[in-house]
Parts: sequence; structure tokens; C-alpha cells
Amino acid sequence: MRRIVVVGGSIAALTAAGSLRAEGYDGSLVLLSEEAHPPYSRVPLSKGLRSGDALRDAVLLPEPGDGIELRTGARADSLDPARRVVTLADGEEVPYDGLVVATGARPRRLGGEGELVVRTLDDAELLAARLAGARSVAVVGAGFLGMELASTCRALGLDVTVIDRDPPLARLLGDWLAGLVVAAARERGVAFRLAPGGVTPLGPHAVRLGRETVEADVVVTAAGDLPNAEWLAGSGLPLDGGVVADERCRVAPGIVAAGDVVARRTPDGRTRRTPHWTNAVEQGRAAAAALLHGDAAPPYRPDPYFWTEQFGLDVKISGRLPAAGAPEVLAGSVEDRAALLRWRHDGGATAVAVNHRLPVPRLRRFGALAEEAAAP
Repeated sequence: MRRIVVVGGSIAALTAAGSLRAEGYDGSLVLLSEEAHPPYSRVPLSKGLRSGDALRDAVLLPEPGDGIELRTGARADSLDPARRVVTLADGEEVPYDGLVVATGARPRRLGGEGELVVRTLDDAELLAARLAGARSVAVVGAGFLGMELASTCRALGLDVTVIDRDPPLARLLGDWLAGLVVAAARERGVAFRLAPGGVTPLGPHAVRLGRETVEADVVVTAAGDLPNAEWLAGSGLPLDGGVVADERCRVAPGIVAAGDVVARRTPDGRTRRTPHWTNAVEQGRAAAAALLHGDAAPPYRPDPYFWTEQFGLDVKISGRLPAAGAPEVLAGSVEDRAALLRWRHDGGATAVAVNHRLPVPRLRRFGALAEEAAAP
């Protein structure tokens, strides 16, 4: 291949570009990023909520080297696989011999006036500016992002209310582990509201849930995300809840995909995305290898590793979620909220370290050993 184009500016895109060089590709390599900023990590955005240089210094990643051409402000508008051309929003056509689709995802919005979300650096800076003069905040969404935002806002001294259709974190973590985190949040003064019928925005300072209205100086939405795959409509690529990729992250001849935009087939025929940092990195590596080596490349194997920091808890998870029932306590103390935990389930186990000093590789190995121990 003489020219490979990577569409996206995320960690998946950067990893794919770097991996292509590591795999020996020495041709032209172009990275097209929609954002005006150079690549950055999204992980700290919900944890710092600072503005200006302080936030940028915390999130900016080293610019790509190895002769990788980075083009910012270059939004992909359409793809013609037959001609092997990406067309940008300004009409420019970018030809390629190999293509990596890593356009990520965008926040799911409720549609309210002046709605605030956190996905990009600009989003985080705008929210930080609004919070600077606020006394209260309502967070709509009690997943990882929403709870991390709530934790940060509470640490800033704001009154915080978290709203969701379901009990906070329960669908993600399971009732027991979610209960541990929610208890820590309540102790720090966070209020929770359930809205099984959904939430209706009432402008930038209020939402309605049923007959109740929750008002706050700032309302921020953290209600999940949607894959950025619309630009591929009409391209003929398989689209079903994202860009459908095979076990080696291949989408079509000469085209691979990585990161939050990717959907993979499950054994029951449905598709599933795994929008987490670890998977984005591993998919970026797998996609690069598959683009260069085809069937000789190793298949991508999902890495069930997650982490979150909120309300004084550092939670690292290796294994399948949600975790059902109560865990075995292998070290430490649940009462002290510093413990090593394990859940056994069909086909393996899930290991969780809560405020427990255990290097990530050891936690992963522990999960592997736990799976062996749980096997019949």
C-alpha cells in the first residue's frame, strides 16, 4: 500500500497509526481529525473540569511522529470504496489504498435549549466555565460518565442531583457493586432521582421527570453516546449500530475499523459496541495488523478491563459486567472500602479492586486464574 488514511483523531486512531508504523508500514500515512485541536485523551475530561491551559495540559497527547501527517479540522463527509476516496466536508477528495475508520462517537442528547454535554475538549471547557459561577448542578445520566461528573462537581462544592431512568450504575456494574459506589456518593451529599418515564428538558436550568421538576444552575446530559457512522451511509459498508467489523476488525477489502464506532456481531446475531478506552487501544492495534497482514494477523480479543474514579473510590475491573450477587472478599475489607473482590459466573470470573493496591497486569492475571478455578 502506498497510502493509508486514518479517519478520526481519537486514541483508537492514534494507536492504529502508530501500530501501522510499528508493523513495518513505511508508506504515506495521513490522519484526518474533525476537531481543531491536536489529539487528546478524553479520560480526564470528566475528572478535571478545568478551563484554558490547565485542562489542555492535562489531556493533550504527544503529536504523532514517524512521518504521520496530521490534518485537523478535516471532517469526513462520505466514502466511495469503489474509487477508494474519502470526501471531506469542504469537498476535497482524499484518495487511499488502505483505510482505517476510527470516527468514534458523539453524545446522545435530549434536545434541550443550551444543552451541555461532555465529550470533547471544547465541551469540557464550556462546562467548566458554566460551573465557575454555579452553586448547583443536575446530571442527567447515572452511568460511568454521569457519576464521574457528579463526583467532580461535588468535589468543587456544588449541590449535585443525579437523574436516571434506572438505579445508578446498576445495569453496568450489578446491584452489589453499584450499591457500594452509590453509598459513597450519598455520604458525600449527592441526591438521586429516578425517572422511569424519562426526562424532559425545560431549558438550560431545569428538567421535568413525571410531575417533579428539578432545577439547577447547570444541567448537564450524560445519557450515553451514538456512533459517528452517518458519513458512511451509501458507501455499502455494513452498518448496524455502528460499523460492523469481523474478528480482525476488518469491514471490507482494504478497510478496517477501530474504537467507539465499531460494532461486532454477538453469537446470537445481534451487534454490540464496547465504547471503552482499553478496547479502543486494542482494536487500533488489531485493525492495523489486519490491514497489513490479512488472515495472518491475530484476531482481536475483547479485553474486559474497565476503571472508574469517583467519590473517593478507585475501582478497577477485569472481567464480565454486570456482576451478579455478592462477591467473595479475597483481601481487605468492604467496610473500609478497600478490598479485592471476585464474582464467579458461568465461563469464568470477574475480579475487582476497590481502593486496593494491585497493578493492572496482576489484576488481569488474577482474573485469568479465577476463570481457571471456576471452570468445571
